Amino acid sequence: MFRSPSGFKVCFQVLAAVLMTTLLAAFSGQAQNPRHETNANRRARIAKTIEQTYSQRWEVGGGGGFLRFRSGPSLQKNSEISFWANTTYYLNPKLGITGELRGSYGNAKIGNNPFLPYNPQISEYPFLAGPTYRVARHLKYDVSVFALGGASIGKFDGDTKKIAATTLGMWPSDTRPAFSLGGNFDWNIYPNLAFRIAPSYLGTTYGGTLQNNVGFNMGILYRFGHQK
Repeated sequence: MFRSPSGFKVCFQVLAAVLMTTLLAAFSGQAQNPRHETNANRRARIAKTIEQTYSQRWEVGGGGGFLRFRSGPSLQKNSEISFWANTTYYLNPKLGITGELRGSYGNAKIGNNPFLPYNPQISEYPFLAGPTYRVARHLKYDVSVFALGGASIGKFDGDTKKIAATTLGMWPSDTRPAFSLGGNFDWNIYPNLAFRIAPSYLGTTYGGTLQNNVGFNMGILYRFGHQK
């Protein structure tokens, strides 16, 4: 029996619409280059666009994603749908400080459990912060890496009919330290607008042990606040 929040469908319909609009804008923007342009003018135009793109002080972004998560010490990993939202403040064009909120939702695979006849819904909410560093900056794309740390709220007994999560083989509901390592690939549509794909590792410590979780996020990124 699969249960999902009623807002999931609406959330991803909105995300799909935003992504479609972004892609259409990208294709329409390809026709803006002049037909006749000298090499010097082209180099100057590219350099100016790159400067405009990566001299923005702030980046804000958000979207959806996917995570593989182990919900208990002896349970199989389950697939989860995620959301993310973050803000990065750049100290210079390469180094920034990021704050990020994530949320993941899935169903724990408790198997044929005598206490509960279905796989209960679970969720986790990491609150993370740390440095982001751009390792490549180009006209159409950039690549950055990040290392974030903080805490993650785990809710494992909200759908268990008041049965303790540990009785079902899951982690106890708790707030525990968490950290994430990964990278961002940003495809620049305009100097202040990009599409992001971000594979990442998420380490959580529910139950006093380390869970190694992997997944990816994708969504829209907006830049603003020109650095002087």
